[in-house]
Amino acid sequence: MSSFLSRRSFIRQSSLATITSVAAPTILSAKASRKNTDTVMLGHNGFRYRVVPGWGVLDAGKNPVNDCHEMVQDAKGRIILLTNETKNNIIVYDKSGKLLETWGTTYPGAHGLTLGGEGNDQYLIITDYERHQVVKTDLKGRELMKLEYPRETGKYDHPTQFKPTETAINPANGDIYVVDGYGLNYVMQYDKNGKLIRTFGGKGETNDTFDCCHGIIVDRRVAASPTLLITDRRHNALKRFSLDGKYMSTIALPGSYICRPVIHGENIYGAVFRSTSDAYPDSGYITILDKSDRVVSTPGGTEPIYQDGKLAEQRKDRNNSPFLHPHDVLVDEDHNVYVAQWASKKTYPIKLERVA
Repeated sequence: MSSFLSRRSFIRQSSLATITSVAAPTILSAKASRKNTDTVMLGHNGFRYRVVPGWGVLDAGKNPVNDCHEMVQDAKGRIILLTNETKNNIIVYDKSGKLLETWGTTYPGAHGLTLGGEGNDQYLIITDYERHQVVKTDLKGRELMKLEYPRETGKYDHPTQFKPTETAINPANGDIYVVDGYGLNYVMQYDKNGKLIRTFGGKGETNDTFDCCHGIIVDRRVAASPTLLITDRRHNALKRFSLDGKYMSTIALPGSYICRPVIHGENIYGAVFRSTSDAYPDSGYITILDKSDRVVSTPGGTEPIYQDGKLAEQRKDRNNSPFLHPHDVLVDEDHNVYVAQWASKKTYPIKLERVA
């Protein structure tokens, strides 16, 4: 006999065993439920993880989520989740997954979440592709600045063409980079006060253009020469640009529709929302690159293999993956990974505990 189980009820029914494969709610037979109590390890080459069952699961009647788009961690160690559920666009957890607070009811297209500043002066930048805006807030949700559609670039005829997906902040000077991943695929660079500095990119097939520039980050791993890493999602790649928008190189990620790059230590992490095809549902995983920009681990996906210096196409490992559509990752100080998912049956984030 089968029944529709939430993650919470699934965990409750399986409390006599260690569960490391937590997925979205689904119809599970008793036999399938027993199988899922077996320990499952994810990852490769020293980046291996187990799923922490039930982390962050809340009462959906009080604190629902829709798409869990992105996560950041503030200076106090609090984990901040952005969802496009307008009952509580921001959900703040402690590291154990306990709810601390919620705010935000006016971001129907909440998508990108970036943390800037230091200590008590930290702030958030939210991209909302339905509002066609980028909004800077304090950590309590008070709006501090808005970037409207970039009319001054001369490339946009009306606000609805602007559908921003992500921002990055250059901590050296406060410059804000905005990628219009669901719009016209331009990258805008603003100063800290919101004055436009330059525009580059756009949709295309050349090295310096994009097909869904979904994510962006300032890569400061080489302190003397920081660069931009920008997602080219439908081309299965990350592209490196100078801070003034000059194309430098491409990191090919065959089969991986990566959302945004996240840097922790010497590694690049990224959520891959689909694999092999943009139209292949429930096929996501996590990808991890080393300091040489080579993929070393793919939790939830097939093992990365290089042939003649080129990465072979990767795909979801359907034998043990707990993921449907990963959309972002957060890596904490203990190297654990928190995974927010898009279009995954309104599930809360999944925590992966680093074990090797």
